[in-house]
Amino acid sequence: MNIHIELVKKWLADPTSVTQQELEDNRAAADYAANAAYYAAADAAYAADYAAADAAEVKHWVKRYEELKEQGE
Repeated sequence: MNIHIELVKKWLADPTSVTQQELEDNRAAADYAANAAYYAAADAAYAADYAAADAAEVKHWVKRYEELKEQGE
């Protein structure tokens, strides 16, 4: 259950059942939650990109190690 949506549904059903202050507070809280979700998703995407770059670098160095090892044998 999303409390922000429930408040809007209540207001739609009966506009006098919700105060203007409740609506404003609800909007601010919903904006905050949306921004938090956006930044969490952006951070996750950045971390995934960073991990992919790290994995590529690790593969490069493992391959280089194997090449050098073969040359020494």
